[in-house]
Amino acid sequence: MSKTSRPLAPALLAFYDTPPVETGPGVATWIGRGANFATAVSQVAAGAVLERAANPDEYVVLSNDLSLRIVAGGETVEVEPDMLVIVPPGASRIEVLSAGRLVRVFSGEAADILAKAANAADYADGAPLVAPLTSWPEPVGGYRLRAYRLAEHVTPGSFLRVFQTRNLMVNPLVPWLEPRDVHKLSPHSHGDFEQGSLALESDWLHHLRTPWTPDLDDWRDDLHAAIGSPSLTVIPPTIVHTSRSTGRMGRLVDVFAPPRFDFAQQGVVRNAADYPMPSTAA
Repeated sequence: MSKTSRPLAPALLAFYDTPPVETGPGVATWIGRGANFATAVSQVAAGAVLERAANPDEYVVLSNDLSLRIVAGGETVEVEPDMLVIVPPGASRIEVLSAGRLVRVFSGEAADILAKAANAADYADGAPLVAPLTSWPEPVGGYRLRAYRLAEHVTPGSFLRVFQTRNLMVNPLVPWLEPRDVHKLSPHSHGDFEQGSLALESDWLHHLRTPWTPDLDDWRDDLHAAIGSPSLTVIPPTIVHTSRSTGRMGRLVDVFAPPRFDFAQQGVVRNAADYPMPSTAA
């Protein structure tokens, strides 16, 4: 399992090839973080149990190739492979029914998870360019277990499958079955939030460009960072970036916190009916 800390550009971090930060019966977990979120990737055996005694807000589970049973908020949901589940605040229990790789995504409110991240020291002085975590309105009908089959949320011509909680947007992109077309990349940047790119399968190239400033000392050469899977790359505000898989079955999950107002306005959020957007951008 991957995850080591290696500088790629100013304030840009990747996690790859480090020991797990948590272990237990049938569980080994690697954690990486951004300013307002953390990803936890666990290699799990059948029969393993992952519990949270009192998570302060919702978190997201990606079942990938696993079958699971999740208990939270007085409800139980049976989870098949390739599903996304939103777990409500409070106590929760994940029972692993088949072996594989489990992904959980937490917001910055889960301070204990962020503190365990392999790169926690890199945020000791904060992240001054990143806007603070601001919760969106509560979900329609209140907090509860919400499960979505990802295969039911594919739009022709788009790789986006964006889901949100009050504090997170998680985008498990439609997998690339072949290396990404180098003539159809999507370089862009974000003004005041990070993008976490969690690679779950294939090898990847992250193409990165540091914007020029009036100070020549700030300038950096373009970077084309090769990284394997699983790995988390945290792309800071202002860095121009795009990513492409270089092998078969490229599986990538993008993470943002707080939710992106532009995605909500564009109507690409798959569970928007469950999570209303604020009346104005924070």
